[in-house]
Amino acid sequence: MADEPTRQDDNPDLTETFEDEETEAAPTASMSQVRIAHKGGRIGPYKLLEKIGEGGMGEVWRAEQTEPVKRPVAIKVIKRGMDSKDFIARFEAERQALAMMDHATIARVYDAGETADGRPYLVMEYIHGEPITRYCDSKRLSTAERIELFIQVCAGIQHAHQKAIIHRDIKPTNILVTVQDGTPVPKIIDFGVAKALAQPLTDKTMFTELGQVIGTPEYMSPEQAEMTGLNIDTRTDIYSLGILLYQLLVGAMPFDPKDLRAAGYSGMMKVIRESEPPRPSTRFSSLGEASKTSAERRRTEPAKLRSVLAGDLDWVVMKAIEKDRARRYETANGFAMDLRRFLENEPVSAGPPSRAYKARKFVQRHRVAVAASGAFVALLLVFIAALAMLYLRASRAEAAAVAARDESEAVTAFLVDVFEVSDPGEARGSSVTARELLDEAAGRIDAELAGQPRVRARLMQTMGEAYRSLGLYEQAQPMLQQALAVRESELGGEDPEVAESLTQLGWLFNVRGQYPEAERLYRRALEMQQGLLPEGDPAIAQTMAGLGSIYTEQGRFDEAEPLLIASLAMREQALEPDDPEFVQGLGSLAHLYFEAGRHAEADSLYQRELEIRERTLGPDHPDVALT
Repeated sequence: MADEPTRQDDNPDLTETFEDEETEAAPTASMSQVRIAHKGGRIGPYKLLEKIGEGGMGEVWRAEQTEPVKRPVAIKVIKRGMDSKDFIARFEAERQALAMMDHATIARVYDAGETADGRPYLVMEYIHGEPITRYCDSKRLSTAERIELFIQVCAGIQHAHQKAIIHRDIKPTNILVTVQDGTPVPKIIDFGVAKALAQPLTDKTMFTELGQVIGTPEYMSPEQAEMTGLNIDTRTDIYSLGILLYQLLVGAMPFDPKDLRAAGYSGMMKVIRESEPPRPSTRFSSLGEASKTSAERRRTEPAKLRSVLAGDLDWVVMKAIEKDRARRYETANGFAMDLRRFLENEPVSAGPPSRAYKARKFVQRHRVAVAASGAFVALLLVFIAALAMLYLRASRAEAAAVAARDESEAVTAFLVDVFEVSDPGEARGSSVTARELLDEAAGRIDAELAGQPRVRARLMQTMGEAYRSLGLYEQAQPMLQQALAVRESELGGEDPEVAESLTQLGWLFNVRGQYPEAERLYRRALEMQQGLLPEGDPAIAQTMAGLGSIYTEQGRFDEAEPLLIASLAMREQALEPDDPEFVQGLGSLAHLYFEAGRHAEADSLYQRELEIRERTLGPDHPDVALT
């Protein structure tokens, strides 16, 4: 327990009111009826020390058990005037629910009984902790550390579900974090609104009135908001867990609590049932100045936190809080397993099942080598593109043609020599991976091409792009930096090839979340290209689009939009309507509008992009599925 603001039971009542989570006693109860005990009083062998929680139904006291053993406990007692048959039935249901469970993350039950005047009480483990959201913020836990703590919560809820018990009121104040042997451990409390699936929890009469709100609105599932009492199963808790994870990751709720409650009773229920919440990364981008505070509490920067949220965590959270419960995780364990996959850089089940996505995760984990034939094809395609560019430039002037031919021949000879390692006669049955081919080539560039700086720069540039495409960023960066340095030395500070190197290195920084460095390189490249290339050149359009995408990733939508619009217009004028670069420009602008919450404009562009991709690539192409 925290000394002042933290309580083991912030809401001992079973229903939620809209004015305050800590409801007052019923108006008909006098103060003498409400007050069940005082400091220093006793209930059986338990000495009451201080009241730590109070609701419309009961009070929770920190107490000390004096016999047969001494230990701190928490005692929950029904108030006088609240001991109707229905309230007593619910209280006994909570006692039975807790007694059925035995898990490290669920507060244990020590004892139960009745006071001298016949009011039931429950003796529980006393939790010296604080609500999970407050603990994570006060300790400045990183995103990964928060997820690790949340996975423990999922384990406790899974245990309850295996006992056929649904909590139905999962929220931060019902999950307290205590420290045991230096390790934070969450403790789930207050099963007061729990529902037994397989058996009645008590033989007393217990019912839920039609229209009664069970749970806390901000964390309530759509089926709970229907208020029929029907169709409530374990996936209700999955939804509430998803909202809790959303709050832990973003630092804000999907819907602003003040706005939600200001909508009134029916409006609030309608929002819960029908309104689609924004993705965590989108919600975070909308926080404005508050995003800085949220990022600081997670020991990171706003741009980096948004980058972490975008993608896997977006998919995992949105799957948990699906309106249609059939599309949520089936179990708390399944939810936790997907989060474990994220932490271990494995594909999450909530993610899009595209080959490209799975392949990217496959390479990032460095667990299985790519076949030599695949490496040959991938690298050969890259180098063919490089050769094509060289020969295109060679056509402009005879002198340039001679230089390009020599450069191309040197590149070809180098490649042939490198790829001899994948020849069956040389490999002799050994498997050669893409990484090995790249490392083989990278290690020989300086030694064998010392007298050919432009060839060396071209190969370094290509090798850096290949490393980057495989997710090997630590290997890619020095190659791209060397290529830039050689080109600056050989070609001077102003040259289209120097600009190309700037953009490739800038894009590496972008995918690594190093946005200031990426922006600096892209700005320099754009200024260089605008001074060297004719107006409307596709290379200028491509750099403008890249800079716009960097701004989009940082949530700087007002700066990104004019760049992406101008880039798309240039591409539309210079390229064919079906050109891949033009279609890519449509997607970039659509992505900006989607992230900015301008969904109608995003939809229009996505539809246009989809029509072109389906027509030019066929319905089964991965890019069609992605769009």
